[in-house]
Amino acid sequence: MGGGDDGSDAGPPAPGRGKRLAFHALGWAFVALGAIGAVLPVMPTTIFLIGAAWAFGRSSPRLEARLLGDPRFGPALRAWRDHRALSRRGKVCACAGIAAGYASFSFLSSPPPWLALTVFAILAAVALWLVRRPEPPPA
Repeated sequence: MGGGDDGSDAGPPAPGRGKRLAFHALGWAFVALGAIGAVLPVMPTTIFLIGAAWAFGRSSPRLEARLLGDPRFGPALRAWRDHRALSRRGKVCACAGIAAGYASFSFLSSPPPWLALTVFAILAAVALWLVRRPEPPPA
């Protein structure tokens, strides 16, 4: 298995031009959302940059490498890509953002109890999933 001249060990085939352009556009959309998240305290940044790295990995290895090599976001992106790991600080910030978002939703919209409980359950499940992710190995 693998190692033959048929290219079977080379990974998935490269996407066609149309798909590559779509992934490229998606990557830039994620970068834009991440940039917005960098200045808005209730919107995440890293998750959008993880998405951008994923999309650029399918369209532009140069841009993927640029994101992964970024001094500020690169370590978190590489930890997620390599180990599906989140730093403790990232988990705390994400959970604080979830709590702030839920508080804003509750106080600003006064939702009916069924909706408030549904949103709370979804956000609690997301927070639990985040907290259960492993932390990156020491550098």
